[in-house]
Amino acid sequence: MASGGGYGDNQKIDYVFKIVLIGDSAVGKSQILSRFARNEFTLDSKATIGVEFQTRTLVIQHKSIKAQIWDTAGQERYRAVTSAYYRGAVGAMLVYDITKRQSFDHIPRWLEELRSHADKNIVIILIGNKTDLENQRVVPTEDAKEFAQKEGLFFLETSALGATNVETAFLTVLTEIFNIVNRKNLVAGESQGNGNVASLTGKKILVPGPAQVIPAKNSMCCRSS
Repeated sequence: MASGGGYGDNQKIDYVFKIVLIGDSAVGKSQILSRFARNEFTLDSKATIGVEFQTRTLVIQHKSIKAQIWDTAGQERYRAVTSAYYRGAVGAMLVYDITKRQSFDHIPRWLEELRSHADKNIVIILIGNKTDLENQRVVPTEDAKEFAQKEGLFFLETSALGATNVETAFLTVLTEIFNIVNRKNLVAGESQGNGNVASLTGKKILVPGPAQVIPAKNSMCCRSS
């Protein structure tokens, strides 16, 4: 399913997908990110406007996908970061802690913020983290499942500590984005959207924008430096 090793720099990247991690502080967003990114794949970590992002390259249906995962790293207090953080995101992981009811109760607020700043077709997964603390659970799986169904979200419970379902959660989001992009390409054919967003409204497709779904065309353009 995945590729990488030491070849990241020479690898042809077909798509870059930006995924954002959101949710209350201390629910384990950073741990989920490092559990996913800390493999023998290329790992870039930079601080951008107080936000961390890391990358990992995978292969989905013979295409090379670079997942660029953004983590607020406790920056929830700094609301100015919001629009830049969400800009261009095609996937979101909405994380709560199964041992902290408040973190689950805040999920609707995070979802509302996400929906007001992000592309309306963004792929969202709700994640109940820290299943390794099952004996301290205060959020029943059923509550979260019900909320996810009502809001049309994917849902998984994970343990970043035990590496349970973290890979599955990311692959669920990335595969769904990939399928949507593929369907859009079938619909749009070779016309690259050309900013004709109106005709695409209401369909479950993503319109590429800056730092959004970026087909690797570097070899064909921008050579005059």
